[in-house]
Amino acid sequence: MKMLSRVISALWLATVTLFSSVPVEATQGSNSTFYNPIIPGFHPDPSCMFLPEWDETFFCASSSFNAFPGIPLHASKDLQNWKLIGTIAKFQGTGCENLHTAGHVLNRKEQLPRLAETNRSTRQALYKLTGPSGIWAPTLRYHDETFWLVTTLVDDEKEAADASRWDNIIFRAKDPYDPASWSNAVHFEFEGYDTEPFWDDDGKAYMNGAHAWKVGPWIQQTEANLETGEVGEWKTIWNGTGGMKDHIFIAKMDGGTGLGHMVTIARSKNIDGPYESNPANPILTNANTTEYFQTVGHADLFQDASGNWWSVALATRSGPEWLHFPMVRETVLTAATWKEGEWPYLTPISGKMSGWEMPSYSLEVEGPGPWTSLGEVKGDDISFGPNSSIPAHFTHWRYPIEKSYTVSPPEHPNSLRLTPSKLNLTAFNGNYAGQEGQTFIGRRQQDTLFAYSVDVDFAPTAVEEEVGVSVFLTQNHHFDLGLVLLPAKARTRAFPGQNLTVIEEPDELKFHFRFRGESYVPIPANIVVPVPEEWVGEPLHLEIKGVNATHYSFSAGPAGTASCMQTLLYASNDALSWGFTGECERILEPSVS
Repeated sequence: MKMLSRVISALWLATVTLFSSVPVEATQGSNSTFYNPIIPGFHPDPSCMFLPEWDETFFCASSSFNAFPGIPLHASKDLQNWKLIGTIAKFQGTGCENLHTAGHVLNRKEQLPRLAETNRSTRQALYKLTGPSGIWAPTLRYHDETFWLVTTLVDDEKEAADASRWDNIIFRAKDPYDPASWSNAVHFEFEGYDTEPFWDDDGKAYMNGAHAWKVGPWIQQTEANLETGEVGEWKTIWNGTGGMKDHIFIAKMDGGTGLGHMVTIARSKNIDGPYESNPANPILTNANTTEYFQTVGHADLFQDASGNWWSVALATRSGPEWLHFPMVRETVLTAATWKEGEWPYLTPISGKMSGWEMPSYSLEVEGPGPWTSLGEVKGDDISFGPNSSIPAHFTHWRYPIEKSYTVSPPEHPNSLRLTPSKLNLTAFNGNYAGQEGQTFIGRRQQDTLFAYSVDVDFAPTAVEEEVGVSVFLTQNHHFDLGLVLLPAKARTRAFPGQNLTVIEEPDELKFHFRFRGESYVPIPANIVVPVPEEWVGEPLHLEIKGVNATHYSFSAGPAGTASCMQTLLYASNDALSWGFTGECERILEPSVS
């Protein structure tokens, strides 16, 4: 839900949005062409705003679920070039281990310790589907010279009507570029999610929220103290069914977050209602269309310096017959028209868009993250040299054990040393990991067609010790290619181009490449092939490619010798397109276990 005030600060929920507004008159210019997504990859549930007092900068936050660092914060001067923000000079000495957590609201474990304990970050069973736990649907707003971020930590193991399932929280900061400026979480009571603050003209602060569909479709509201988390009585203001001056507007995200996703809107002259639904609802959806971008919804509205209206939303790239979703939920942009006395109109989402004249091209945004420019992402070539840090756009699953990740150790410079954990990627609950965690680091998949590779130098001594790369959606939706120590009898076939000779000592431990997957839909059988003897003891190269909109390839070979690379198999990405089409993340990651 979202809300918009007279000064165009908005109250948004993943399910609804409330606005009270007198629009600023737009300065008309020539139309611009732009491309979606503006922030590709796992960046769902966008919440964005424009702040002239912060050097005319656009800021966007997005959901992170169980990923850490959490709640990425991007900034742009021109709506086309975006990057993770952060002031490097301010970051040092803040208590954060390195620059890895810059550009995120949730950047320290003490801010929200319970993220380490979230359970059921997966689907519980084929016919009892649940979403992932973790951080859902942040709302980013600015009021009284303070940045406010309201979101919900969800424990998906619990029933929707269980109040303890929903931990609604508030972060605030005076300087969003300074990671230490973001406060620890302030908690407030609400048995739902998609919570959002709104400040009315009389100075009162309100909080709005929605409920899980199993509980009810209504939107509720209460007066709130955002500094203490104290809230009043929650009242229903709109059931979600169905002149602008002096009106308050609520935008609601209906239809779930799948193919039926949509945005509807209502208005009232009184913040407590009653609310009138727009007869032209929905105002934004790609449901029942053949558009490449599907699942469009969870929108936010804001104005630029010229008074032009824009909207961001989430969307998912679709594949053949909507069975393949090569990417997860991403941030897309569209132009909006909102004339005084009328309802807002949002241009339907497509890859190539036409809208208001864009702000002038600018790369004057401070931060350690890579640029996303015109919908394209510059690739990584990272060697982890001395005095370097894990990149800010890399991610862990829940909180990492810092000592398990060493950049450029003296005995092996220009590398990242990973200390194995006992847990592999399919240990579902946070409390399984205890104090040992999961050794997991990756980066978001941000292109349909890509090549991702890692050189590994690995000398295991115990059976089942493994290092590998993975395409990871959730803990029970992932494809893994590993280098593992196994008995010789474990092999299922020969390495491509070689013969599988008679095994004289079947229990002898040998190096193997192993592919295995986890999903609720049919996946390729496990493959175990011996590493060619001439490669044993040498650095090896593991590679994943997005070869088209439907398949990944998994390959291996000696490091530095591209001509010797061999593809072990192709795997369909429909196994990683399950449920809410990627409401969690698709991560490419090297891991050890």
